[in-house]
Amino acid sequence: MIARHFFLIFAVHIKPVSMNSNNFAVIMAGGVGTRFWPISKTSHPKQFLDFLNTGKTLIQQTYSRFLKVVPAENIFVVTNEAYRETIKKQIKDIQDSNILGEPTLRNTAPCIAYAMYKIHKINPEANCVIAPSDHLIMDESEFTRIINMGFDFTEKNEALVTLGIKPSRPDTGYGYIQFFGNKKDAICKVKTFTEKPSLELAREFLESGEFLWNAGIFVWKSKTILNEIERLLPDIATVFQKGIGALNTDSEYEFIAESYPTCENISIDYGVMEKASNVHVIPSDFGWSDLGTWGSVYEQHHKDENGNTITGKNVCTYETKNCVVHIQDPKKLFVIKGIENAIIVESDNVVLICNKDKEQEIKNIVADMKAIYGEKYV
Repeated sequence: MIARHFFLIFAVHIKPVSMNSNNFAVIMAGGVGTRFWPISKTSHPKQFLDFLNTGKTLIQQTYSRFLKVVPAENIFVVTNEAYRETIKKQIKDIQDSNILGEPTLRNTAPCIAYAMYKIHKINPEANCVIAPSDHLIMDESEFTRIINMGFDFTEKNEALVTLGIKPSRPDTGYGYIQFFGNKKDAICKVKTFTEKPSLELAREFLESGEFLWNAGIFVWKSKTILNEIERLLPDIATVFQKGIGALNTDSEYEFIAESYPTCENISIDYGVMEKASNVHVIPSDFGWSDLGTWGSVYEQHHKDENGNTITGKNVCTYETKNCVVHIQDPKKLFVIKGIENAIIVESDNVVLICNKDKEQEIKNIVADMKAIYGEKYV
């Protein structure tokens, strides 16, 4: 009898706590990762690759991360319609209705507006986290804690929350957030946004200690962000308001195919975050990297005694220092001598050799190659 009573008490004690059904996640996975060319190409961009040999692609890692804070049925992926089947192959349990296909790239504001109108129609009390599909998070337990902190705040406040990362270098590829206050574990009011500053200005930001990198990860209630989109981006809002009846029905695909390309091409940062008055930031430290450039991969990878990070077989280096070497072809021998601070990448029919200091220009190189050779190499 005693044993039976003990078992009943124990069973109640371990009953799992259900996850908040108002919590939603939106994974943005429509980019082509041109700064990671030639490994990342239009046909198979970086979010579908396992850059760091973890056994999971970047989008698989992102999806798994959000399962800790959001019910699986509340995770949505916005991607290029051409990647729909790739998403289904890489995320086996996602419902087809949770994959939002963009017929054309229109930056993050239309992407987020689409997801928010769709989710708000499902649940007007939706509390949402929005994140890119291709970020590296080393401390996932801390990430989970920060997201839950954001959820708690936006549940009680009509606020737009972004996550900010303490900068480690004067990087010109990131947006910067100036904020009020410096308390740990505080949610701080945002003072200014600066998108991709000059190197000189980035150095000033770093030295001041008043700025954070904009991680591009957001938390807000659907009704809060939609109010701001309708106020600040009325043309985009009108597109989706006209087709609100089609969302979450068999008519959604046709509506999006026809209307989405008419949306303004603008980021959520430029369109909303820089103009809204209710923006807050959570200073965060969870081992974040956006893996946006070869330089960010260089930071994360193991380096040899000469500061080189080398991926691939049959690579021999002489008097070569501080280089990123990424080789896919296992049949060829690559010999590299007397090279410093370079990016050397071989993939299929392309070899890229570029100074690390010039990696921000790879995007322009890809555009040139497309103009000269068409889609063959990009």
